[in-house]
Amino acid sequence: MHGIAMHGEPALPPDYTHFPYANPDAPKDGSVTYGVVGTFDSLNPFVLKSMRTTARGVWDPEFGNMIYEPLLQRSRDEPFTMYGLLAESVETDDARTWVEFTLNEEARWSDGEPVTPEDVIFTYEIFAEKGRPPYSSRMDRIESIEKTGERKVRFNLNEQANREFPLIIGLTPVLPRHAIDVDTFEDSTLEPPVGSGPYLVESVEPGTRITYRRNPDYWGAEVPAMRGFANYETITIEYFRDATARFEAFKKGVFDIYPESDPVKWETAYDFPAVENGEVLKSTFVSDRPDRFFGFFFNTRRDVFADGRVREALSMLFDFEWINANLFSDRFSRTGSYWQNSDELSALGRPATERERALLAPFADAVSPDIMDGTYAPTVTDGSGRDRSVLREAVAKLAEAGYEIVDGRMMKDGEQLSFEILLGTVVGATTNEIERMALAYQRTAEAIGIAISLRGVDDAQFQKRRQTWDYDMVAGSLSASLSPGAEQIWRWGSQSVEPEGTFNFAGANDPAIDAMIEEMVNARDRDEFAAAVRALDRILISGHYAVPLYHLRESWVAHWNHIEYPDTDTPLYGYQLPVWWSTRSE
Repeated sequence: MHGIAMHGEPALPPDYTHFPYANPDAPKDGSVTYGVVGTFDSLNPFVLKSMRTTARGVWDPEFGNMIYEPLLQRSRDEPFTMYGLLAESVETDDARTWVEFTLNEEARWSDGEPVTPEDVIFTYEIFAEKGRPPYSSRMDRIESIEKTGERKVRFNLNEQANREFPLIIGLTPVLPRHAIDVDTFEDSTLEPPVGSGPYLVESVEPGTRITYRRNPDYWGAEVPAMRGFANYETITIEYFRDATARFEAFKKGVFDIYPESDPVKWETAYDFPAVENGEVLKSTFVSDRPDRFFGFFFNTRRDVFADGRVREALSMLFDFEWINANLFSDRFSRTGSYWQNSDELSALGRPATERERALLAPFADAVSPDIMDGTYAPTVTDGSGRDRSVLREAVAKLAEAGYEIVDGRMMKDGEQLSFEILLGTVVGATTNEIERMALAYQRTAEAIGIAISLRGVDDAQFQKRRQTWDYDMVAGSLSASLSPGAEQIWRWGSQSVEPEGTFNFAGANDPAIDAMIEEMVNARDRDEFAAAVRALDRILISGHYAVPLYHLRESWVAHWNHIEYPDTDTPLYGYQLPVWWSTRSE
């Protein structure tokens, strides 16, 4: 098969020439510079030590995988379908108990060596021994890996595997056995790696800048899944200390593309000369994907948040109406679901179907009645920042958990209800935006005697503390997909509570969650799958694991006018930077 879909068949035929959102005739010239906040000290994204501090671009879903490649390339215009890249074809049985890949005979590493089945096998072995989550656990679901031909490698799966797992194997990066020192693999390194991707590391200024140059001998330029990708001659990524410095640098032309998340800035801050004279353009994109979930996550590993009634009461105190009107010009909508704006996958505002109720039947207490019957909605205030009816409701809920107001303080067992919010930049918001919301939240909580402190740290500390669960509450965001699957294990599953480096920010640990994820990844048709996702959504909403913040249907990108993108409909998953190009020659 030329491709594999999670449900049904691939949309593109075997003789497809390129993805519909890519331009196969795009200019292959020029350069682009991206700008990010933070720092880096490694070029190895696959180990825990440098999980959050690897230079962008090495293995990068946003900017493109410049160094390493997977066996299959995911189409961003289908819910979850993959097509050949390092592997020219993929085969599996109906039950998906095994999957076999035939490598493209042209596939080469950047040093000219062929990509082999031995490389694929080596990748899984070293990930199991020294890799970080989720790569480190993939061998847990594999009975054996065997070379079945000169260019063939077969994965025999065990009972822990699910129907999605063959696709996860296809997504996994492949590493060169001959070019990696097993003894030093876990170390941070700035040594340019050998990869199979379209770019080579040209230069590195640690923590400040990395530049990639197109590999003139890149093997995969004519693979259909890569036509119209990797259009720049050079790609540079500049690092900045904070969002303010980053935006000022963009205005000066230090880098080329600026995704904007702040509606006030989008309306008022783009009045500098380069915008007025047409050198900087403002582009708006609308896609059909569910919106990214953005929230303040409760760390339920901490005793203060162990009681769901406390989390529910604290969620009521976030005055979205005041914050949206006073901080964001009423441009945002309130988030209430982990698959917001998906008619198929979101449980918000719809009663559970018979299929959902059957899935949830063994877990009678996992879903609140109002969430089961579809009447639940996030708290709506009068927008005053001090809605007395909402405050009374929150106090009553806290009383159920044993709290009472004593001398103006919310007390239980002689201790005031207090916690700290860890502040840092996350996808979708800057530290400044998060801090402004947190300050408003703090003021509202103070009205009923709750003490919230705010802790701002630099990016390195923020990533380290979030990675090791060293926080009470933390801002975070989770991407949303039309085909959620195994990644949910590392966000919500019980096996992701303790290991460092997962995305289970809330510390969720519930057998009902595990069961719904298992149903999702083993569903044989789309209706079964969607019912399982909605059931999971109901459990997560009922658990009050985070204070949901906001979402925006539009995506905004400012870019210098030499940067262009395909004149096609926006893909299902939104605009795709890896298919953009420059009209300015090197």
